[in-house]
Amino acid sequence: MQELEQRLLAVLPRDRVLTGSAISEDDTHDESLVAQWHRPDVVVLPVSAEEVSAVVRIAAELHVPVTARGSGTGMSGSCVPRHGGILVSFRRMASIVEVDTENHVAVVQPGVTLQQLDEELMGHGLVYPVFPGESSASLGGNVATNAGGMRAVKYGVTRHQVLGLQAVLGSGEVIRTGGRFVKATTGYDLTQLVIGSEGTLAIVTEAILRLYPRPQFRATVLAPFRTLDEVTAAVPRIVASGVGPLILEYIDLMSMAGITAAAGLDLGIPQQVRDAALAYLVVVVEERNRSRLDESTEELGTLLADMNALDVYVLPAHAATQLIEARERAFFAAKAAGANDIVDVVVPRAQIPPYLARVGEVAQKTGSLVVGCGHAGDGNVHLSVFQPDGDKRREVMHGIFAAGMEFGGAISGEHGIGTDKRPYFLALEDPAKIALMRRIKTAFDPAGILNPGAVLGEE
Repeated sequence: MQELEQRLLAVLPRDRVLTGSAISEDDTHDESLVAQWHRPDVVVLPVSAEEVSAVVRIAAELHVPVTARGSGTGMSGSCVPRHGGILVSFRRMASIVEVDTENHVAVVQPGVTLQQLDEELMGHGLVYPVFPGESSASLGGNVATNAGGMRAVKYGVTRHQVLGLQAVLGSGEVIRTGGRFVKATTGYDLTQLVIGSEGTLAIVTEAILRLYPRPQFRATVLAPFRTLDEVTAAVPRIVASGVGPLILEYIDLMSMAGITAAAGLDLGIPQQVRDAALAYLVVVVEERNRSRLDESTEELGTLLADMNALDVYVLPAHAATQLIEARERAFFAAKAAGANDIVDVVVPRAQIPPYLARVGEVAQKTGSLVVGCGHAGDGNVHLSVFQPDGDKRREVMHGIFAAGMEFGGAISGEHGIGTDKRPYFLALEDPAKIALMRRIKTAFDPAGILNPGAVLGEE
């Protein structure tokens, strides 16, 4: 470590090479409930791609692991520092390089937060639509995990909005992929390979993001249903109606009680309706003018009533904002309630009811409590698992993931594999695909130094 520190001080000033007590506790973890944390051995604070390249070249030469970190809001232990390694923190690379209003793109450094970008874009009448529920999340972290969120039903996830990247490979080489254009058939799509690779293929040092005009008018509709089956049956009809929802969420009875209690939120729903409802559908629509919003809201209300909703409520603006914020904070409500793990399986949206029925069987068999909510519009199911016994929890987690894959889904819809889900991913995924991924990693990262504990492990 002494040699490593001296080599790093040759390319970075003393105040940007941190060791010992100079390292912040915040650099030791993300928001995972189960990952094993420790203080990084060295934290570096680069200000350019050239400095990141120099750090990676030193690490490759000394065979030292390198982990990139943004805001640390991830939930899968993906930015866990490695023993004897370097943590690359991007809090000094947090500039919006350019907002190109003619091409509707923003060029950002990896440390830029969603809130920072959104505040800048307001003045231009534009919006970057991906919002995974935490405004302090960094764009670099979003790219690394292919972040999604509630707005994915309309705009898709991060990979649909990133047009190009600047990134540092495990060899220290700096590459640029893509550009300020929306289509290309020129060789392999390296941009898409890097997105979602959780820092195991390359370290992103700049991103070109697609922007959209910012709608000015929004309405939030809440519909309680007697069963979750009725909720999920309503989803494809809403999507097919042409209303084009921005958000389409389901929330089960216990999760609704938990998030509203945590937020101190009273939605004004009569007691008799609450007593009959086992699940809720939250639909947000947005438009460029008020009359079109009124038409869309009325059409949506009629559609929900025809699909056996117990009632339909168009929430006042303040209540709507509070409900969406409470839903976005559902993880913290579950954490405060003592949840032992968090799951974000994705299945085809029509498979949500049978999948959740299977989850209920797994929970009952293991004596676990599993409750949740999710992005009904894209089949992303978020579950909180309450099972303090480690062996039983691993059993229930394996069962939940295996069922998701059996129903045509995947282990993670947006949080990523990280270190938390790695054992399940390696056990359940096709071995031929895992072997191919390892070969791809070797091509990008010949020395195997980039985030070696995440996704594929340290083989």
